[in-house]
Amino acid sequence: MRNKTVLLLIGLLVIAITGCAQTEAGSKELDYEETKKMVVDILKTDDGKKALQEVMGDDGMKEKLVMDQAVVSTTIQETLTSEKGAEFWKKQFEDPKFAEAFAKGMQSEHEKLIKSLMKDPEYQGMMIELLKDPELTKEVTALMKSKEYREHLQKVMTETFESPLYKAKIEDILLKAATEKGSGEGEKKEEE
Repeated sequence: MRNKTVLLLIGLLVIAITGCAQTEAGSKELDYEETKKMVVDILKTDDGKKALQEVMGDDGMKEKLVMDQAVVSTTIQETLTSEKGAEFWKKQFEDPKFAEAFAKGMQSEHEKLIKSLMKDPEYQGMMIELLKDPELTKEVTALMKSKEYREHLQKVMTETFESPLYKAKIEDILLKAATEKGSGEGEKKEEE
C-alpha cells in the first residue's frame, strides 16, 4: 500500500516535470530514462526529501497508508501457515542467535503462562495424574539408573563443587558450624 502511494507521488512528479520542462526546439520530448533520472535526482535533493516528508506527514495520507487490521491479520495467517512460511521459520530457528533472541524475548511471557497454569486447578490435576502414571514412573526410574544420567549427574556435581561461589558458601557454612560447635563445647565445659 505504501509502495503504491510512493509510486503515485513519483508519477505525479513525472507528469508535473514533463509538463513544465523546457525543451530546446519546443516539441522535443524527454524519453523515459531521462525523465526517470530527473525524478530520481529531484527526490535525492533536500527539497525533494522535504516534500515527501510533508506528504507522508499529512493526516489524510497517513489514514490512507494505515492498513486494515483484517488484511494484516489474514496476510500474517496465510504467511505463517503456508509452506514457504514454515520453511522460513524453520530456517530462522536453525540460527542460534535468532533462536536465543526469540527465547529471551518470549521468556517473560512463558513464565507468566506457566505461573498461571500452576494456579489452575484443572492443570494441577492433569499434572498429578501424569506424575502418578506407572509408565512414567518406570521411565523416570530407568532414566535415573542409566549410565548416561549418572555420568551427567557426576559432571554437574563436579562443576558445582569447583565453582568459586559454591566453595565460598561451603566455607562460610563450615566456619559457622565450627564457631557454633566451639561455643557449644565452651558452654558444656562451663556447666561441668
